[in-house]
Amino acid sequence: MGVPDFIVALRRHIGHAPLWLPGVTAVIRRTSGGDPQVLLVRRADNGRWAPVTGIIDPGEQPAVAASRETLEETGVHITVDRLASVVAHPLTSHPNGDLAYYLDHTFACTWVGGEPYAADEESVDAAWWPVDGLPEMEQAHRDRIDTVLAEDPVTRFVR
Repeated sequence: MGVPDFIVALRRHIGHAPLWLPGVTAVIRRTSGGDPQVLLVRRADNGRWAPVTGIIDPGEQPAVAASRETLEETGVHITVDRLASVVAHPLTSHPNGDLAYYLDHTFACTWVGGEPYAADEESVDAAWWPVDGLPEMEQAHRDRIDTVLAEDPVTRFVR
């Protein structure tokens, strides 16, 4: 889906000024042949592997956003099991000059059905990766995956 329409409308008024945006990360797990796997997408904007991420629409519940983003980006159906972490990230500068601060809600999710594919223009690939053989990715994305895989029942946050 790319940049949500409500952000495009805001940018017409504020240009590249920083926005405070709520986001989600869905760390989707499944077991195949006894081996745990994580679903990753190869992002179209930078070619790097990452868990499914997205921006929460106005009025949308964060867990619903995680499920929606997963279906939109990969064609996969999931259950959202628990909130694993909430983290405010430093200022992000996008290639087009837009600036944003993201408040990420990372969810532990479980695959229910569907085979992954790059279902929209945000990704060029989607695939299952064994948890002990994950590809190189941004450290913030790896940290989110590690938080979910730790199976800690308590939500993590920075104090």
